[in-house]
Amino acid sequence: MKGKIKLIYRRLYSAFGPQGWWPAQSAFEVIVGAILTQNTSWSNVEKAIISLKKKKLLDPVRLYRFPRKKLAALIKSAGYYNIKALRIRNFLAFFFRSYQGKIERMRKQEAGLLRKELLAVNGIGPETADSILLYALDKPVFVIDAYTRRILLRHGLSGEDDDYARLQDVFMRGLKKDKGIFNEYHALLVKTGKEYCRKNNPKCKVCPLWPIKNVS
Repeated sequence: MKGKIKLIYRRLYSAFGPQGWWPAQSAFEVIVGAILTQNTSWSNVEKAIISLKKKKLLDPVRLYRFPRKKLAALIKSAGYYNIKALRIRNFLAFFFRSYQGKIERMRKQEAGLLRKELLAVNGIGPETADSILLYALDKPVFVIDAYTRRILLRHGLSGEDDDYARLQDVFMRGLKKDKGIFNEYHALLVKTGKEYCRKNNPKCKVCPLWPIKNVS
């Protein structure tokens, strides 16, 4: 299992090189983007981020003071905009209550405890919490998304009923606990899922992972 996990990483890195993910100008922008990207494409999130930047709202204090209905209108391109506006407000309430709106205070918190705190915020699930931990706060936590699930399943590394924790454990046990590797690996899996390991009409025979031999 560990051998196959490492082989996949080497194949993808050799094919695509470094991805430079997450594209953002600040940790707070990453956090907002992680909430906005729930159930939508990154291209739609980018439009919403641009709208927020134009209003100079990618600042915790300014965004917290901004009316929720107006926020919903600005992030409409991201879909489920009323729900996502509420989720952003829920996060901000937690952020100011527990960390006084300071990213550096969050970053100093132990990863396991911080993850529990994030999961207690209404509207933040495991994928969003782990994206915040890894990409915004530099914590060595592996993110599992739909692309990763699909690739693991198709390469015999998971089953249909495996939950988030089980899939995350595949990477956490199979790799050195390193935020840089986790960041790069997840980004490479996303690229592979988008371009080759698609839900419909996958391009298996031209994928960098074809064929992956059985490696224990």
